[in-house]
Amino acid sequence: MTSKPLDRLIKLDEVMQQIGVGKTKVYDMIQLEEFPAPIKLGRYSRWSLIEVQDWIEQQKQSRAA
Repeated sequence: MTSKPLDRLIKLDEVMQQIGVGKTKVYDMIQLEEFPAPIKLGRYSRWSLIEVQDWIEQQKQSRAA
């Protein structure tokens, strides 16, 4: 049986730190469907750490292509 890696939901501050851009750029990329949309928890927005890390890996791979 294959186990899925544990995911956790992270705040915008951590997203910005992970990808190195500001709040406006994050939301611009989401609107252009270039970055994973947040998960809404009531009035809060959280991002999947795995999705953010996958996005970073995609950026690295597209650079090499």
